Amino acid sequence: MIATKMQVQVENSSVIRAMFEEGKRLAAIHGAENVFDFSLGNPNVEAPPEVKLAIIDILNEYEAMDIHGYMNNSGYEEVRDAIADSINKKFATSFTQNNIIMTVGAAGGLNVILKTLLNPGDEVITFAPYFGEYRNYVSNYDGVLVVVSPKTTDFQPNLAEFKDKVTPRTKAVIICSPNNPTGVIYSEDTIIKLADILRAKQKEFSTDIYIISDEPYRELAYDDAKVPYLPQYYDNAVVGYSFSKSLSLPGERIGYLVIPDQASDFENLISGANIATRILGFVNAPSLFQRVIARCLDAKVDLEAYNRNRELLYYGLTSFGYQCAKPEGAFYMFVKSPIADEVEFCRLAKQKNILIVPGSSFGCPGYVRIAYCVAYKTIERALPGFKALIEELK
Repeated sequence: MIATKMQVQVENSSVIRAMFEEGKRLAAIHGAENVFDFSLGNPNVEAPPEVKLAIIDILNEYEAMDIHGYMNNSGYEEVRDAIADSINKKFATSFTQNNIIMTVGAAGGLNVILKTLLNPGDEVITFAPYFGEYRNYVSNYDGVLVVVSPKTTDFQPNLAEFKDKVTPRTKAVIICSPNNPTGVIYSEDTIIKLADILRAKQKEFSTDIYIISDEPYRELAYDDAKVPYLPQYYDNAVVGYSFSKSLSLPGERIGYLVIPDQASDFENLISGANIATRILGFVNAPSLFQRVIARCLDAKVDLEAYNRNRELLYYGLTSFGYQCAKPEGAFYMFVKSPIADEVEFCRLAKQKNILIVPGSSFGCPGYVRIAYCVAYKTIERALPGFKALIEELK
Protein backbone atom coordinates (compact mmCIF):
# COMPACT_ATOMS: atom_id res chain seq x y z
CA MET A 1 0.00 0.00 0.00
CA ILE A 2 1.52 3.34 -0.99
CA ALA A 3 1.78 6.26 1.42
CA THR A 4 -1.39 8.23 2.11
CA LYS A 5 0.30 11.45 1.02
CA MET A 6 1.38 9.80 -2.23
CA GLN A 7 -2.12 8.44 -2.81
CA VAL A 8 -3.40 12.02 -2.82
CA GLN A 9 -0.69 12.96 -5.31
CA VAL A 10 -1.70 10.09 -7.59
CA GLU A 11 -5.36 11.11 -7.46
CA ASN A 12 -4.46 14.73 -8.23
CA SER A 13 -1.86 13.94 -10.87
CA SER A 14 -1.03 16.74 -13.28
CA VAL A 15 -3.81 17.56 -15.74
CA ILE A 16 -1.13 18.80 -18.13
CA ARG A 17 0.71 15.49 -18.19
CA ALA A 18 -2.56 13.59 -18.51
CA MET A 19 -3.51 15.73 -21.52
CA PHE A 20 -0.09 15.07 -23.05
CA GLU A 21 -0.68 11.32 -22.80
CA GLU A 22 -4.17 11.80 -24.25
CA GLY A 23 -2.57 13.56 -27.20
CA LYS A 24 -0.44 10.51 -27.93
CA ARG A 25 -3.50 8.29 -27.72
CA LEU A 26 -5.50 10.44 -30.11
CA ALA A 27 -2.59 10.69 -32.53
CA ALA A 28 -2.48 6.91 -32.77
CA ILE A 29 -6.16 6.92 -33.74
CA HIS A 30 -6.46 9.98 -35.99
CA GLY A 31 -2.88 10.56 -37.13
CA ALA A 32 -0.50 13.04 -35.52
CA GLU A 33 -1.22 15.69 -38.17
CA ASN A 34 -4.90 15.72 -37.15
CA VAL A 35 -4.34 16.18 -33.41
CA PHE A 36 -3.51 19.67 -32.13
CA ASP A 37 -1.76 19.30 -28.81
CA PHE A 38 -1.28 22.62 -27.01
CA SER A 39 -1.06 21.04 -23.56
CA LEU A 40 2.62 20.82 -22.68
CA GLY A 41 5.38 23.43 -22.73
CA ASN A 42 7.66 21.14 -24.74
CA PRO A 43 9.75 23.36 -27.07
CA ASN A 44 9.28 22.71 -30.76
CA VAL A 45 12.15 25.03 -31.76
CA GLU A 46 15.49 23.27 -32.18
CA ALA A 47 18.37 23.87 -29.81
CA PRO A 48 20.92 26.35 -31.22
CA PRO A 49 23.70 24.75 -33.34
CA GLU A 50 26.25 25.71 -30.68
CA VAL A 51 24.81 22.99 -28.42
CA LYS A 52 25.59 20.15 -30.81
CA LEU A 53 29.06 21.54 -31.52
CA ALA A 54 29.76 21.86 -27.80
CA ILE A 55 28.76 18.22 -27.17
CA ILE A 56 31.06 16.97 -29.94
CA ASP A 57 33.99 19.14 -28.85
CA ILE A 58 33.67 18.12 -25.19
CA LEU A 59 33.54 14.44 -26.06
CA ASN A 60 36.70 14.85 -28.10
CA GLU A 61 38.59 17.03 -25.62
CA TYR A 62 38.01 15.34 -22.26
CA GLU A 63 38.76 11.97 -20.73
CA ALA A 64 35.61 9.95 -20.01
CA MET A 65 35.59 10.45 -16.23
CA ASP A 66 36.19 14.16 -16.67
CA ILE A 67 32.90 14.19 -18.57
CA HIS A 68 30.82 11.66 -16.68
CA GLY A 69 32.25 11.63 -13.16
CA TYR A 70 31.13 13.16 -9.87
CA MET A 71 32.11 16.68 -8.88
CA ASN A 72 31.35 19.15 -6.09
CA ASN A 73 27.61 19.10 -5.24
CA SER A 74 27.45 22.72 -6.41
CA GLY A 75 28.76 21.77 -9.84
CA TYR A 76 32.00 22.30 -11.77
CA GLU A 77 33.85 25.40 -10.57
CA GLU A 78 34.67 26.60 -14.09
CA VAL A 79 31.03 26.25 -15.18
CA ARG A 80 29.80 28.27 -12.20
CA ASP A 81 32.47 30.89 -12.95
CA ALA A 82 31.25 31.16 -16.54
CA ILE A 83 27.61 31.52 -15.44
CA ALA A 84 28.48 34.17 -12.84
CA ASP A 85 30.45 36.15 -15.45
CA SER A 86 27.54 35.93 -17.90
CA ILE A 87 25.03 37.19 -15.31
CA ASN A 88 27.37 40.00 -14.27
CA LYS A 89 27.68 41.23 -17.88
CA LYS A 90 23.90 41.24 -18.32
CA PHE A 91 22.85 42.79 -15.02
CA ALA A 92 25.91 44.63 -13.66
CA THR A 93 26.00 42.29 -10.65
CA SER A 94 29.14 40.97 -8.94
CA PHE A 95 28.47 37.26 -8.50
CA THR A 96 31.18 34.61 -8.30
CA GLN A 97 31.06 30.82 -8.54
CA ASN A 98 30.26 30.85 -4.81
CA ASN A 99 26.80 32.30 -5.58
CA ILE A 100 25.91 29.60 -8.12
CA ILE A 101 24.62 26.07 -7.52
CA MET A 102 24.02 23.89 -10.58
CA THR A 103 20.64 22.15 -10.44
CA VAL A 104 18.59 19.48 -12.17
CA GLY A 105 16.49 22.02 -14.05
CA ALA A 106 14.45 24.78 -12.45
CA ALA A 107 12.22 22.21 -10.73
CA GLY A 108 15.22 20.61 -9.06
CA GLY A 109 16.43 24.04 -8.02
CA LEU A 110 13.08 24.98 -6.48
CA ASN A 111 13.02 21.75 -4.50
CA VAL A 112 16.58 22.33 -3.30
CA ILE A 113 15.90 25.85 -2.03
CA LEU A 114 12.54 24.90 -0.48
CA LYS A 115 14.16 21.93 1.28
CA THR A 116 16.81 24.34 2.57
CA LEU A 117 14.33 26.95 3.84
CA LEU A 118 11.14 25.31 5.05
CA ASN A 119 10.15 24.05 8.46
CA PRO A 120 6.83 22.16 8.73
CA GLY A 121 3.98 24.65 8.67
CA ASP A 122 5.98 27.47 7.07
CA GLU A 123 4.01 29.39 4.47
CA VAL A 124 5.01 30.03 0.87
CA ILE A 125 2.98 32.60 -1.06
CA THR A 126 2.42 32.57 -4.81
CA PHE A 127 0.20 34.51 -7.18
CA ALA A 128 -2.57 32.91 -9.23
CA PRO A 129 -2.45 31.89 -11.94
CA TYR A 130 0.59 29.82 -11.00
CA PHE A 131 2.39 26.66 -12.14
CA GLY A 132 0.46 23.92 -10.35
CA GLU A 133 3.52 21.94 -9.28
CA TYR A 134 4.40 24.70 -6.80
CA ARG A 135 1.79 23.21 -4.48
CA ASN A 136 3.48 19.81 -4.65
CA TYR A 137 6.98 21.22 -4.23
CA VAL A 138 5.95 23.10 -1.08
CA SER A 139 4.04 20.09 0.23
CA ASN A 140 7.16 17.94 -0.22
CA TYR A 141 8.64 19.73 2.83
CA ASP A 142 5.38 20.04 4.81
CA GLY A 143 5.03 23.71 3.95
CA VAL A 144 1.73 25.44 3.24
CA LEU A 145 1.12 27.11 -0.12
CA VAL A 146 -0.84 30.36 0.24
CA VAL A 147 -2.38 31.54 -3.03
CA VAL A 148 -3.14 35.17 -3.83
CA SER A 149 -6.18 35.43 -6.10
CA PRO A 150 -5.67 36.59 -9.70
CA LYS A 151 -6.06 40.15 -10.94
CA THR A 152 -7.55 39.26 -14.31
CA THR A 153 -7.51 42.83 -15.66
CA ASP A 154 -3.79 42.55 -16.43
CA PHE A 155 -2.54 39.45 -14.55
CA GLN A 156 -0.02 41.50 -12.58
CA PRO A 157 0.19 40.25 -8.96
CA ASN A 158 -2.64 41.32 -6.67
CA LEU A 159 -0.47 43.23 -4.22
CA ALA A 160 -3.32 44.54 -2.05
CA GLU A 161 -4.40 40.99 -1.20
CA PHE A 162 -0.78 39.86 -0.99
CA LYS A 163 0.02 42.41 1.71
CA ASP A 164 -2.76 40.99 3.89
CA LYS A 165 -1.60 37.39 3.38
CA VAL A 166 1.98 37.89 4.59
CA THR A 167 2.18 36.54 8.15
CA PRO A 168 4.88 35.69 10.68
CA ARG A 169 4.83 32.16 9.17
CA THR A 170 5.66 33.43 5.67
CA LYS A 171 9.08 32.07 4.71
CA ALA A 172 9.10 32.62 0.93
CA VAL A 173 7.26 34.03 -2.07
CA ILE A 174 7.47 32.27 -5.45
CA ILE A 175 7.08 34.36 -8.57
CA CYS A 176 7.39 33.38 -12.24
CA SER A 177 8.03 36.10 -14.84
CA PRO A 178 7.58 35.80 -17.78
CA ASN A 179 4.68 33.94 -16.32
CA ASN A 180 3.44 30.42 -16.87
CA PRO A 181 0.52 30.31 -17.80
CA THR A 182 -0.21 33.91 -18.88
CA GLY A 183 2.95 35.05 -20.66
CA VAL A 184 2.74 38.31 -18.67
CA ILE A 185 5.97 39.96 -17.51
CA TYR A 186 5.78 41.41 -14.00
CA SER A 187 6.56 45.11 -14.40
CA GLU A 188 9.36 46.94 -12.63
CA ASP A 189 6.75 48.93 -10.72
CA THR A 190 5.19 45.66 -9.52
CA ILE A 191 8.56 44.28 -8.40
CA ILE A 192 9.48 47.49 -6.55
CA LYS A 193 6.15 47.50 -4.68
CA LEU A 194 6.43 43.78 -3.92
CA ALA A 195 9.93 44.28 -2.48
CA ASP A 196 8.79 47.27 -0.42
CA ILE A 197 5.96 45.23 1.11
CA LEU A 198 8.31 42.41 2.04
CA ARG A 199 10.92 44.71 3.57
CA ALA A 200 8.21 46.25 5.73
CA LYS A 201 6.87 42.82 6.74
CA GLN A 202 10.35 41.54 7.61
CA LYS A 203 10.77 44.53 9.90
CA GLU A 204 7.30 44.13 11.40
CA PHE A 205 7.71 40.41 12.15
CA SER A 206 11.51 40.32 12.69
CA THR A 207 11.75 37.50 10.15
CA ASP A 208 13.51 36.76 6.88
CA ILE A 209 11.25 36.37 3.84
CA TYR A 210 12.80 35.18 0.58
CA ILE A 211 11.59 35.79 -2.95
CA ILE A 212 12.21 32.72 -5.10
CA SER A 213 12.16 33.86 -8.72
CA ASP A 214 11.38 30.93 -11.05
CA GLU A 215 12.89 32.01 -14.39
CA PRO A 216 12.84 29.31 -17.09
CA TYR A 217 11.32 31.80 -19.57
CA ARG A 218 13.56 34.82 -18.91
CA GLU A 219 15.10 34.79 -22.41
CA LEU A 220 11.71 34.43 -24.14
CA ALA A 221 10.52 38.05 -24.12
CA TYR A 222 8.99 39.78 -27.14
CA ASP A 223 9.01 43.31 -28.52
CA ASP A 224 12.19 44.18 -26.57
CA ALA A 225 10.33 43.80 -23.27
CA LYS A 226 12.55 43.94 -20.17
CA VAL A 227 12.30 41.36 -17.39
CA PRO A 228 13.36 42.83 -14.00
CA TYR A 229 16.18 40.90 -12.30
CA LEU A 230 15.09 40.33 -8.70
CA PRO A 231 18.47 40.56 -6.89
CA GLN A 232 18.68 44.18 -8.09
CA TYR A 233 15.53 45.03 -6.14
CA TYR A 234 15.54 42.83 -3.03
CA ASP A 235 18.36 41.40 -0.94
CA ASN A 236 16.64 38.11 -0.02
CA ALA A 237 16.09 37.08 -3.64
CA VAL A 238 17.00 33.60 -4.90
CA VAL A 239 16.86 32.99 -8.65
CA GLY A 240 16.07 29.58 -10.13
CA TYR A 241 17.03 29.39 -13.81
CA SER A 242 16.70 26.65 -16.40
CA PHE A 243 18.05 26.11 -19.91
CA SER A 244 15.01 23.99 -20.79
CA LYS A 245 13.39 26.80 -22.77
CA SER A 246 16.22 29.24 -23.48
CA LEU A 247 18.25 26.51 -25.23
CA SER A 248 15.39 24.06 -25.95
CA LEU A 249 16.86 21.41 -23.64
CA PRO A 250 13.94 20.36 -21.40
CA GLY A 251 14.91 16.69 -21.24
CA GLU A 252 18.51 17.40 -20.23
CA ARG A 253 17.39 18.83 -16.86
CA ILE A 254 20.04 21.50 -16.43
CA GLY A 255 19.74 24.80 -14.57
CA TYR A 256 21.12 26.72 -11.61
CA LEU A 257 20.31 28.67 -8.47
CA VAL A 258 21.69 32.13 -7.76
CA ILE A 259 22.01 32.93 -4.05
CA PRO A 260 23.38 36.48 -3.58
CA ASP A 261 25.90 37.37 -0.87
CA GLN A 262 23.46 39.89 0.60
CA ALA A 263 20.81 37.22 1.29
CA SER A 264 20.18 36.68 4.99
CA ASP A 265 22.12 33.74 6.45
CA PHE A 266 24.04 33.44 3.17
CA GLU A 267 26.66 30.96 4.34
CA ASN A 268 24.09 28.57 5.77
CA LEU A 269 21.89 28.98 2.68
CA ILE A 270 24.72 27.88 0.41
CA SER A 271 25.74 25.03 2.69
CA GLY A 272 22.14 23.90 3.11
CA ALA A 273 21.46 24.01 -0.63
CA ASN A 274 24.55 21.90 -1.31
CA ILE A 275 23.45 19.31 1.23
CA ALA A 276 19.86 19.42 -0.08
CA THR A 277 21.19 18.72 -3.59
CA ARG A 278 22.81 15.55 -2.26
CA ILE A 279 20.18 14.26 0.15
CA LEU A 280 17.30 14.81 -2.28
CA GLY A 281 19.06 12.31 -4.49
CA PHE A 282 20.22 14.65 -7.25
CA VAL A 283 23.84 14.48 -5.96
CA ASN A 284 24.83 16.91 -8.70
CA ALA A 285 23.46 18.39 -11.91
CA PRO A 286 24.12 16.37 -15.14
CA SER A 287 27.86 16.51 -15.73
CA LEU A 288 28.05 16.58 -19.53
CA PHE A 289 25.45 19.31 -19.86
CA GLN A 290 27.10 21.48 -17.23
CA ARG A 291 30.05 21.69 -19.58
CA VAL A 292 27.82 22.11 -22.63
CA ILE A 293 25.85 25.08 -21.36
CA ALA A 294 29.04 26.81 -20.19
CA ARG A 295 29.99 27.04 -23.87
CA CYS A 296 26.51 28.17 -24.96
CA LEU A 297 25.71 30.99 -22.57
CA ASP A 298 25.48 33.51 -25.43
CA ALA A 299 23.53 31.17 -27.74
CA LYS A 300 19.83 31.77 -28.32
CA VAL A 301 16.92 29.80 -29.69
CA ASP A 302 14.95 31.16 -32.64
CA LEU A 303 12.70 33.54 -30.70
CA GLU A 304 11.15 34.75 -33.94
CA ALA A 305 9.67 31.29 -34.49
CA TYR A 306 7.77 31.59 -31.21
CA ASN A 307 6.80 35.16 -32.08
CA ARG A 308 5.31 34.07 -35.41
CA ASN A 309 3.25 31.48 -33.54
CA ARG A 310 2.20 34.09 -30.98
CA GLU A 311 1.04 36.51 -33.67
CA LEU A 312 -0.85 33.88 -35.67
CA LEU A 313 -2.61 32.41 -32.64
CA TYR A 314 -3.42 35.70 -30.91
CA TYR A 315 -4.86 37.49 -33.94
CA GLY A 316 -6.62 34.34 -35.10
CA LEU A 317 -8.35 33.71 -31.78
CA THR A 318 -9.27 37.33 -31.09
CA SER A 319 -10.74 37.68 -34.59
CA PHE A 320 -13.06 34.76 -33.76
CA GLY A 321 -14.22 36.47 -30.55
CA TYR A 322 -11.94 34.92 -27.92
CA GLN A 323 -10.63 37.23 -25.18
CA CYS A 324 -6.98 37.17 -24.23
CA ALA A 325 -4.16 39.43 -23.05
CA LYS A 326 -1.38 39.30 -25.64
CA PRO A 327 1.59 37.47 -24.07
CA GLU A 328 4.75 39.50 -23.49
CA GLY A 329 6.96 36.47 -22.96
CA ALA A 330 7.19 32.67 -22.59
CA PHE A 331 5.12 30.63 -25.08
CA TYR A 332 1.69 30.41 -23.46
CA MET A 333 -1.60 32.15 -24.13
CA PHE A 334 -4.15 32.37 -21.31
CA VAL A 335 -7.55 32.67 -22.97
CA LYS A 336 -10.89 33.38 -21.34
CA SER A 337 -13.24 30.43 -21.80
CA PRO A 338 -16.34 31.31 -23.86
CA ILE A 339 -18.39 29.43 -21.23
CA ALA A 340 -18.16 29.64 -17.46
CA ASP A 341 -17.02 26.03 -17.03
CA GLU A 342 -13.60 25.98 -18.66
CA VAL A 343 -13.19 22.26 -17.93
CA GLU A 344 -16.25 21.61 -20.10
CA PHE A 345 -14.81 23.90 -22.75
CA CYS A 346 -11.61 21.81 -22.77
CA ARG A 347 -13.73 18.68 -23.15
CA LEU A 348 -15.55 20.18 -26.13
CA ALA A 349 -12.23 21.25 -27.66
CA LYS A 350 -10.95 17.70 -27.34
CA GLN A 351 -13.85 16.54 -29.51
CA LYS A 352 -12.18 18.57 -32.25
CA ASN A 353 -8.80 17.02 -31.37
CA ILE A 354 -7.66 20.28 -29.75
CA LEU A 355 -5.90 19.71 -26.42
CA ILE A 356 -5.72 22.65 -24.02
CA VAL A 357 -5.44 22.91 -20.23
CA PRO A 358 -8.13 24.31 -17.88
CA GLY A 359 -7.23 27.39 -15.88
CA SER A 360 -8.31 25.72 -12.65
CA SER A 361 -5.06 23.74 -12.91
CA PHE A 362 -3.31 27.08 -12.38
CA GLY A 363 -5.63 28.39 -9.68
CA CYS A 364 -7.61 30.54 -12.12
CA PRO A 365 -10.92 29.01 -13.27
CA GLY A 366 -12.66 30.44 -16.30
CA TYR A 367 -9.56 30.47 -18.48
CA VAL A 368 -7.58 27.96 -20.52
CA ARG A 369 -3.87 27.74 -21.27
CA ILE A 370 -2.67 27.20 -24.83
CA ALA A 371 1.03 26.33 -25.24
CA TYR A 372 2.06 27.64 -28.66
CA CYS A 373 5.54 26.08 -28.69
CA VAL A 374 4.35 23.91 -31.58
CA ALA A 375 4.82 23.86 -35.33
CA TYR A 376 3.36 26.88 -37.14
CA LYS A 377 1.31 24.55 -39.32
CA THR A 378 -0.24 23.01 -36.19
CA ILE A 379 -1.71 26.40 -35.30
CA GLU A 380 -2.83 26.95 -38.89
CA ARG A 381 -4.63 23.60 -38.95
CA ALA A 382 -6.15 24.10 -35.48
CA LEU A 383 -7.61 27.57 -36.02
CA PRO A 384 -10.69 26.37 -37.99
CA GLY A 385 -11.53 24.10 -35.05
CA PHE A 386 -11.24 26.99 -32.58
CA LYS A 387 -13.49 29.08 -34.83
CA ALA A 388 -16.09 26.34 -35.18
CA LEU A 389 -16.06 25.76 -31.43
CA ILE A 390 -16.81 29.35 -30.42
CA GLU A 391 -19.47 29.66 -33.12
CA GLU A 392 -21.20 26.55 -31.82
CA LEU A 393 -21.11 27.90 -28.27
CA LYS A 394 -22.56 31.24 -29.34
